[in-house]
Amino acid sequence: MLRLLGILVAVLFAIATAVLTWPAFFRVEQTFPIVQIVAFRSLIAVAFAAAAVVMLLLAIARPMRGFALSMALVAVIGTVANGAIVVTRGTGTTELPAETATSVRVMTWNTAGEATDPVSVAQTAVAMQADIVSLPETTIESGEQIAVAMRELGRPMWAHHVEFSTGVDTWDARSTTLLISPELGDYSVIESSQDGSSNTGVLPSAVAMPIDGEGPIVVAVHAVAPREDDMEHWRSDLRWLADQCAADNVIMAGDFNATTDHMARLGVDGGTLGYCHDAASESGNGGVGTWTTDLPALAGAPIDHVLATPNWKATGSIVLRSLDGSGSDHRPLVVQLEPVG
Repeated sequence: MLRLLGILVAVLFAIATAVLTWPAFFRVEQTFPIVQIVAFRSLIAVAFAAAAVVMLLLAIARPMRGFALSMALVAVIGTVANGAIVVTRGTGTTELPAETATSVRVMTWNTAGEATDPVSVAQTAVAMQADIVSLPETTIESGEQIAVAMRELGRPMWAHHVEFSTGVDTWDARSTTLLISPELGDYSVIESSQDGSSNTGVLPSAVAMPIDGEGPIVVAVHAVAPREDDMEHWRSDLRWLADQCAADNVIMAGDFNATTDHMARLGVDGGTLGYCHDAASESGNGGVGTWTTDLPALAGAPIDHVLATPNWKATGSIVLRSLDGSGSDHRPLVVQLEPVG
């Protein structure tokens, strides 16, 4: 009887390991609570490693040896598989390549509203030579302060924003600000973003179009977090964001509240989300956590992204870990894009 129970436990453990390692294969990557668990893939690998050690210790006892070794084998597979996925996506780079005449640098930083000093945001954006800055949870007042400070530092920006008047308790979370360099041309946020008729459902995103018809469509993203009561809103947000990546020339940046695992079945023709590709994963930072700053970067969840359609190639990226004490619970992500062809 105990032998059968051991076999059953080992089989269930193997199934759980497979589900957490390859959730999209089982079509549960957007199912509560799998969503929350797989967001922290590095911690999953550590948990499996700890389980393997415990099982190997239990294997010293002869009556438990067969069961413990079976469990240890599954745990080792889980450790290796999850660790390999993190390494493949990238565990971090320390610098960006030199800018070229055609490169575009994109920075995204969920500032957590007043928690982050606008001058600090401006200094960071200028130091990174950002051409596009996506700022979820940032009011237009703060955005304008950032733009003014950037102008005084020699890098002027136009400030755009979208604000929802109701829907969440935190005022700053109702606003998303987008800064775009005048060198990219004149932009305007489309009316459906402003009035919310076509937008992410709970927190605002901003779709900015080039007025002269040239240049990329720029989307500043803020999807709702996948809390248990907001799961359907979260899924709807990801589908809406995938639809924004149906055009030929799109750059999206912001707080997606989702890792690439959660987007697995929303890509088209090899894209990560719609036709867009995840720039951090293509340039060595896809496994680095941007949230939360309470955890080391490699233990956090990579939920902030820069994505672009195939006419752009990511030549470099960096997750800024030196700003963990700035006030926000998110780390800034900076990506350098080059036009293809």
